[in-house]
Amino acid sequence: MTNIPETGRTPRVQIRLIVLQILVLSLLFTLGGRLWYLQVRNGDEYADEANGNHVQRVVQPAVRGSILDARGVPLADNQTRLVVSASRTDLMKMKDDGDAVLTRLAQVLGMKPKDVADKVRLCDAKTPQPCWNGSPYQPIPITDEATPKQALQIRERAEDFPGITAEPTAVRRYAAPGKAQTSQVLGYLSPVTDDEIQKAKDSESPYLRSDQVGRSGLERTYDKQLRGKAGVTAYEVDKLGRVMDKTQADPARPGANVVTSIDARVQRVAEYELNEAMKTARGEFDKNTGENYKADAGAVVVLESKTGRVISMASNPDYDPNAWVGGISGKDYANLTGKKSNFPLLNRAIQGQAAPGSIFKVIPTTAAVNAGYDFNGRYPCPSSYSIGNQVFKNFESQGHGSITLGQALEVSCDTVYYALSHQQWQKDGGNKPKKDTKDWFYKTAHQFGLGAETGIDLPNEVKGRVPDRQWKKDFWAANKDSWCKTGKKNGEYVERLAYENCLEGMKMRAGDSVNYSIGQGDTLVTPIQMATIYAAIANGGTLHDPSVGKAVVSPDGKQVEEIRPKSHGKLPMNAKTRDLIDGALAGVATRGTAAWRFGGWPQDKIPMHAKTGTAEVYGKQTTSWFATYTEDYTIVMTISQGGTGSGASGPAVRKIYDAMYGLNEKGEQDLKKALLPKPEKDLPKIESDGSIDAPKIKPYEPKKEEPPVQELAAGLPGPGNGRRD
Repeated sequence: MTNIPETGRTPRVQIRLIVLQILVLSLLFTLGGRLWYLQVRNGDEYADEANGNHVQRVVQPAVRGSILDARGVPLADNQTRLVVSASRTDLMKMKDDGDAVLTRLAQVLGMKPKDVADKVRLCDAKTPQPCWNGSPYQPIPITDEATPKQALQIRERAEDFPGITAEPTAVRRYAAPGKAQTSQVLGYLSPVTDDEIQKAKDSESPYLRSDQVGRSGLERTYDKQLRGKAGVTAYEVDKLGRVMDKTQADPARPGANVVTSIDARVQRVAEYELNEAMKTARGEFDKNTGENYKADAGAVVVLESKTGRVISMASNPDYDPNAWVGGISGKDYANLTGKKSNFPLLNRAIQGQAAPGSIFKVIPTTAAVNAGYDFNGRYPCPSSYSIGNQVFKNFESQGHGSITLGQALEVSCDTVYYALSHQQWQKDGGNKPKKDTKDWFYKTAHQFGLGAETGIDLPNEVKGRVPDRQWKKDFWAANKDSWCKTGKKNGEYVERLAYENCLEGMKMRAGDSVNYSIGQGDTLVTPIQMATIYAAIANGGTLHDPSVGKAVVSPDGKQVEEIRPKSHGKLPMNAKTRDLIDGALAGVATRGTAAWRFGGWPQDKIPMHAKTGTAEVYGKQTTSWFATYTEDYTIVMTISQGGTGSGASGPAVRKIYDAMYGLNEKGEQDLKKALLPKPEKDLPKIESDGSIDAPKIKPYEPKKEEPPVQELAAGLPGPGNGRRD
C-alpha cells in the first residue's frame, strides 16, 4: 500500500473542517438565539397565548338587583323567561350569513323573517331600530317570550339551528304595582357597547359582554350597585374541545336591591290624577285661542317637606319600560321617539322647563324684603302699570287698592311686583346700569336655587334659567348675527323684535325686569326646582337635595347602606320673613286664589298653603301651575297648555292630598283609608334570607263625587277658564 504524504492533504482537509465547524457553530448560535428569544424575551407572551388558545371561559350573568318602593313593593325586579338568542359570530361564518337559519327560526317563533334579521343587525348612525347596539360577540336575544314548545323544537333540531340557543334566563320586569308605572323615574336597560367595555376595563366595576346597562332613571344612577358581578368559569380544553380541567371558578354575585322613598300607592294616585286633569283640560274651551286646551304634557312631584325625599314623581305622557326588555321593536321605538310621540322618555319633572308664572312670586317677595321694603307696608295694586307707552295689566284688569306684600301673594297682584321691580331697575341705573348693581330680584332667584340643578339622584336634570344681566349678554352674543340679518325696523312683530334685539339685546330693559318679576319673560324653571323651594318654605328654610334612593341593601339583607338626605343651602330669608310668607300662602288656600279648590279642607288640623300660577307662553296656550304644602308634604303640579293654575291643576292636587290623608269631600279624615298620613321613616323589614315581605297594592279607586255646593252656588268657572292665579 502506497503511503500518501501527510503534507499533501492537510491544507485542504483543514479548510473543510474549519468551514464545517463554522457552519455548525453558526447553526447552533442561530438556534440558541431563537430559543432565547422565544423562551426568555417573549416567553411570557407566547405562554399566555398558548394558554389562551386552550382555555374557554363561560360567563354566568349576575341577577340584577330589584328596585323597591318605601314599603318593599317591587317596582322593578326579574322574572325567568325562555329567551331565544342568536350568535352573530356563528351566523357570519355561514355562506349566506345565516339567512336560512334565521328564516327557519322565524317560522318556529311565528315572526316575520325580516323582523328576526333586523334584530341581529348592528346599530350605526344610519340603521333604524330595531338593531343591536351591544357587543357583536355577545348572544343577541331574538325574543324573551318563547313558549316551552318553541324552545323544545329549537333544541331537538339543533342541526337546523346552529348558533341559536333557547335558555331560561332572568329577565328584567317593571312590575307597575297597582298600575303605578313610575316609568321615567325607573328608567330602562340596554346592552353594554364595546366602547363602554373598553372605557371601563380598568375600573373597579368592569363590564362583561353579557351585561345590561342602565340608560336612564334609577337604573342608571344606581347601575353599579344593581348590576352585581357576573360569574366566570374557565375550562382547559384540548384541540378537540374536550374539557381537561377547570382552571378558574368565580361565582356570580347578584346585585344589591335599592329601596326608594317612592310610595307605589301615592304614585298611582298621582299618575292617575295628572292624566285625568289633562283629559279634563282638553275638554275646556280657551277663549284666547278659540279652541280647546291642548294639555299636551304635564308633571307632578310629591316631596316630604322636611327631608326632600320623593314620595311620587309622575310625568305625562309616559311609557311602559318593559318595551325595552329583550330589545325594543321598531314600532315601539317610533312611538317613544317620533315627532308625534311628544317624547314620553323625557322626565318632565326634572327635564321640563317652563315659565313659572305666579308661583314664582315668593322669590320677588323675598327680594323686596331683602332690598328694604316692609312686608306689611302698603303698596298700590292698580289694574295696570305703565312704562312709557307700554301698559302692563293685572289679570282681567282687576285692581285691589292699597295692599301688603302678603295680600299681593294672596290675590296674586301683578302690578305690585311690576312697580317694585321697576323701581329696583331704576335704582340700578336703568338703561345705563351702575358698576355695582344690586340686582336684588335676580340674585335672590339664584339664592333660591334657580338656574342650577337641585342635586336629585336622577340623571340628566336640567338647570332652568334666570335671565340676569350675564345671561342677556351671552344670549345676545350667540344670536346677534341672526337678529341683525332678519330684523326690520318697520316689519312684522317678529322682525321688529329681531331689529330691537340686534341693537339693544344685550341690555336689561325695564320691560325685561317687569315681566321677570311675575315669573314671565325668559325665566325657566322645572317642577322639581319649585317643589324644592316650597318644601324649604315649609320646613323653615332648608333647601334639600331631592332624593329617590333611600337605601342600598345587599342581596342577603345583611348590609344596609342608608342614603341620608342632604341639603345644598338655606333660603335667603330670616325666620320672620319666612313666617310672614308662610302665613300669606295659608291665606291663598283659605281666602285667596286657591280657596275655591280647598273648600271643606280641615285647616285647623292640617294647615294647607298654596300658590297658583298661569304662565303665558308665546305661540302657545297658558301653562298651569299649582304649588302647595303642608307640614308633611309638598306637591307641585304643572300642565303645559292646560289653562289656569287653580282651574286645571288644582282639583288633581287636592285629590292627591285627600288620598294621602284619607279625607272625604267634607274634609273628614278616615285614617283607615289614608294612604300615607305621615311620612314613612323606617325601611321595610328584611328577612334573614334577604327577602322582603311586601304588602299588596290595591288598585286606586277615584272618588265619584259631585262638585261642592258652595262651588256650584258661586257659579265658578270650569277647569280651563278659572281664575288665573
